[in-house]
Amino acid sequence: MAGASSDSLAAARQALEPTLASGGLQLARDLFSTLDVLDENGPLRRALTDPSWTVERRSGVLRSLFSGRLSEQALQVLTDLAGRRWSGERDFGDAVEQLAGTAVAASAERDGLSGLDRLSQELLSFHHVVEESHEVQRAITDQQAPAQSRGNLAERLTGNGSEEVRLLVRQAVENPRGHKPAELVRRFAAAVAGRQRQWIADVTVARPLSDEQQRRLAEGLRRTFGRDLKLDVTVDPALVGGVRVKVGDDVVDSTVATRLHDLQRKMAG
Repeated sequence: MAGASSDSLAAARQALEPTLASGGLQLARDLFSTLDVLDENGPLRRALTDPSWTVERRSGVLRSLFSGRLSEQALQVLTDLAGRRWSGERDFGDAVEQLAGTAVAASAERDGLSGLDRLSQELLSFHHVVEESHEVQRAITDQQAPAQSRGNLAERLTGNGSEEVRLLVRQAVENPRGHKPAELVRRFAAAVAGRQRQWIADVTVARPLSDEQQRRLAEGLRRTFGRDLKLDVTVDPALVGGVRVKVGDDVVDSTVATRLHDLQRKMAG
């Protein structure tokens, strides 16, 4: 999402923060439930993003479709989005999905930063389970199986996970909207980390790290990148060099690579 759509989403997120924070999981469920309608109805998407339509007309369309089916808070979110500018018609649905994810994160945040940290870790753990098993990948993407059955399997894979993680993984598996479910779960995890004002650092190591080594690595990366990072650690015995770090789309350049070698020496004590 870029241009006008990115600006509109950022503005909507800020304007709707009180609603997203108080709406809880019911608000998230309501918003997620609208995505099928939005994704399958091209004329509706075009109407909601057509700048020649007045805001009142767009809001009226939404209320005629969803009034009585959604909470007033969910309608408030949708009508706010309908009053903003979008670069592409599909960006509207993407914005709804992202704000639903924000509502889930806000629900976890009621337990403080520990709740956000728990949810982020649960999502990353689910992502690892899926990525490490071709059998699981096939099962949760099998279009011959009912969506609800795939969602039930995803929930079971979270073990005793929170209600928030169960909702997000079920959404990712039942309605991935063109993405791989594991990829969408990873995006949800990044959004949760963002609410903690953190980035996720994908760390690949040749050998498992002790708790102390992870602490040292996290501290060193914080100094290197200038902000707190949440480590998502994967072990790959074939890795040459011992450790590789990727943050977002940034490529680790030679200068940072040198710093990482310094970190490795420090981690070794």
